[in-house]
Amino acid sequence: MKTWTVDDVMTVKVVCARADTPYREAVDLVMGRHVDALPVVDEQDHVLGVVSEADLLHKIERSGAADRPRLFESRWHREQRAKAAAHTAGSLMTSPAVTVAAGTPIAAAARLMVAEGVEHLPVIDGQGRLAGIVSRGDLLKVHLRPDADLGADVREMLRRVPGMDESAVDVTVRDGVVKLSGRLERRSATVTAVSLVERIPGVADVADELGYEFDDSPG
Repeated sequence: MKTWTVDDVMTVKVVCARADTPYREAVDLVMGRHVDALPVVDEQDHVLGVVSEADLLHKIERSGAADRPRLFESRWHREQRAKAAAHTAGSLMTSPAVTVAAGTPIAAAARLMVAEGVEHLPVIDGQGRLAGIVSRGDLLKVHLRPDADLGADVREMLRRVPGMDESAVDVTVRDGVVKLSGRLERRSATVTAVSLVERIPGVADVADELGYEFDDSPG
């Protein structure tokens, strides 16, 4: 069974900027190339940071406002004021960038996005160079997999369970929801089967209709 990683869904031809890219050019790149995150890289394609649409909007949001330093100014206010006055991608970008290594499983990438509160992850290779970029929408592509492909993965997964009689389990898949029915010898085998199927990329839910002959649960 194939393990889905960020490599399977990432955008490879990434629109990038350099640290000295002017503000106006960064806006042109975002608008003209229809992207909402712009990795900033050095001459060796190492990721220095990321400029998002939100970063670019600070200049418009604070335009014309009295924006003098406050006596007791928070770090957040200092950063927002600096970005509003920025003229290059290097001074606009959020740095350090939250990145993910090539080959990272999709589930791990999704957890990182949620934990860090970001919507895009630059993907880096073994030398730390930019290899691609993934968005939340990219990670959701795994749920567009055909039901037939999911069914094949489920059956292959069941064959890997020690002592599992695959022929005793009926597998049906509809709109990403896997239904497991049939009767196994031990309750522990049904729990293991459901747990493993839930981890298959693209499975939206598991309907557990498995029965068992012997309850071998602890206690």
